[in-house]
This record gives sequence, C-alpha cells and structure tokens, in this order.
Amino acid sequence: MQVLYAFRGHESDDFSKDQRFLLNSIDNMYNLYLLLISLMIEVQKRAENHLEKSSKKYLPTEEEKNPNRKFVDNQVLAMLKNNEQLQAKFEAHHINNWELDTEYVEIIFKEILASDIYKEYLETTTTDFNADRNFIVDVFKEIIAPNDKLYDYLEDKHLTWLDDLPTVNTSILKLLRKVKADSTSFHFLPKLYKDIEDKQFAIKLFQKTLLNQNILTEEISKKTTNWDSDRIASIDFMLLKMGICEFQKFPSIPTKVTINEYLEISKEYSTPKSSVFINGILDKLVKEYQTEGKLNKIGRGLM
Repeated sequence: MQVLYAFRGHESDDFSKDQRFLLNSIDNMYNLYLLLISLMIEVQKRAENHLEKSSKKYLPTEEEKNPNRKFVDNQVLAMLKNNEQLQAKFEAHHINNWELDTEYVEIIFKEILASDIYKEYLETTTTDFNADRNFIVDVFKEIIAPNDKLYDYLEDKHLTWLDDLPTVNTSILKLLRKVKADSTSFHFLPKLYKDIEDKQFAIKLFQKTLLNQNILTEEISKKTTNWDSDRIASIDFMLLKMGICEFQKFPSIPTKVTINEYLEISKEYSTPKSSVFINGILDKLVKEYQTEGKLNKIGRGLM
C-alpha cells in the first residue's frame, strides 16, 4: 500500500525502481527481527560485564562477591548467545548496531534492573527452563517492545521499520513462548516468506494494481457517483484499488479475507470513517460481481 501510494507515475510508466524498494523493504523486516534478537544478547553481555566489574571493586560487598547470576545464566539467553547459525545471520546481514549504539543497550539493561519483573525473577527459588523462558517473554513484552527510546531509534534507522515493528515483535514473542530446552538452533531462524508463492503474491499485487489503475479507478467511480473525488481520502482510494484488484485478479483469495484485510489497514492508516466507506464499496462490488458472474473464485468457501 505504501509503495503504491507513493508511486507518482502512470500504469504505462516504468516502476522497476518502486518494485525493488518494495522487496528491499520486505527484506529489511528480517533485519529488524535480527536487530531485536541481537539486542537481547547484548543486554545479557552487559549484565555479565556488570557482575564482573562489581566483583573486582576494591571493597566489594558480600552481594557483589557472590552475585545472583539467574539473569546472566538465563537458559534462553544462553541459547541465543551460543547459536552459531544465528551469529552467522548477524554477520551476513551486518547486524552490529549495538557495538556503536551502546547507549540503547544500557537503557534496556537499566530498565530491566529497575523492574518488578526482574526483582521477582531473582527472588524465586525455582531455576528451570520454563521460569527462564517466562522471564524473557515478560522482559520483551513489557520492557523491550514498548520502549519509547528504542522506538525513536528504529524510526531514525529505517523508513519502514515502524510499520514492521508490531509484526516483528509479535513474531519474536511467539518464538520465545514456544521455545523449549531441546529446541534446535533453527528455532530462532524463521523464514521471511512462507514459500515462493508468498513472495510472488506481493510482487503480483503491486504489479497488477499499477498496470490496471485506469480500470480500477473506473470501477470505484461507478460506485461513488455521489462523492466528490476530492472528498475520498487518497489512502482509501488506493486501498479500494488493491481490494478490487484482489477480487478480479486473485481467484484463490476469499472475498471476505480481502475485505477484512483492507478494513484493518484502513483503521491503522486512514480516517476514523474510512473502514465503513471501504466496506460499503467493496461489499457492493462483490454482490454485483456475483450477480453478473464476474467473480471467478476457485476452491471451497471462497465467496
């Protein structure tokens, strides 16, 4: 939607540069995933360094001599830190941000130390994988994911990362919740695309929406005769084009799925009333296509 919205040409113009930007943006979602995973590893290293320095003080306290190492020895963090395949991914994708931007590691580390989550974790006598996993899940969900300073940092680093952040955070939480003591090293190496068709869908939707702009615009105009075109939000106009394109060019996608997806996107990016407007237009078109036999959907339950 964003790349289509930003496109300023016509359907006959070259859009190869815009398509490359689309694919690069999707690829960068994986870089964001790796960056956040590497942040947890760096925080663990910071905690280990903190304990080491404290124990070497000229007059260390008894607690500093014999510190509680539950956080430093957390089994989930150890899995991440010792994962050679994951480390290879960091190198391949040049994920070394925290070596330069150490202040953000410090921010997260200090917030963890000051949290009730951390205090309760250290106070529990239970030391097993489940307890370690639950602690890391809570740390990520309550401290890392919602951190405002980290949010600002990511916004400055890459144009599309803020839009990817909720999806990436949700994916990381799912992986953390599902990890087991005997999980393989590939558990934290998810695929960016489910399969090649997944990637091709993004390309085809982009291309087919651009290449059929005039037809799609005409379809919208027929259903908005009482609307001044200037009154229709530009985002809504683009979402309608994409939705109609899915109706016409993607026979395997159920119409209900298409409508629901674009309603959700409109709630996130457009006006408060956009979802009602978009739902009305798309619903009318589906009924019209069904009556005229133009809705060529294949498979069960695709109407």
